[in-house]
Amino acid sequence: MGVIAAVLFVVVLLIAAVAALNWMLLIAPASISVGFMHVDAPLGLVMLGLTVAMGALFFAYVIYLQSSILLETRRHTKQMQAQRDLADKAEASRFTELRNFLEAQENSHMQRNTARHDALLARVGQLEAALGQQLAQSDNTIAAHIGQLEDRLDRRVATGA
Repeated sequence: MGVIAAVLFVVVLLIAAVAALNWMLLIAPASISVGFMHVDAPLGLVMLGLTVAMGALFFAYVIYLQSSILLETRRHTKQMQAQRDLADKAEASRFTELRNFLEAQENSHMQRNTARHDALLARVGQLEAALGQQLAQSDNTIAAHIGQLEDRLDRRVATGA
């Protein structure tokens, strides 16, 4: 934009220099036809005025374009921000949903592990009871055998003495 502005500034300076150097020719009266009538006026000043008017119109048009682009950019920025906010909310919602899902999975695993642990403890308790019962039976059996052996020894000792 800086180069274009510099070129336009140089062109305006050149027009002003030519107008200043040829001022006497610019103010010389001439008969000018405006289509349906003739007017006596300085042709150079009329042409210079039309050039200035055209430059002013172009300048106004450029300002209009710049302002419309600026407004469009602001509108676009607001829409982008709204879309960004919407995407952030959706992403936060997905993270919340994922966290809830993972918590549900963890709770499910904890419940299953607790149930397995309780079943294992119950089974170990049953095995302990069965083992205790078998030990009691073994003790009784061994005591019975020892009692029989003692009876035999006592009989032998009594018959042999």
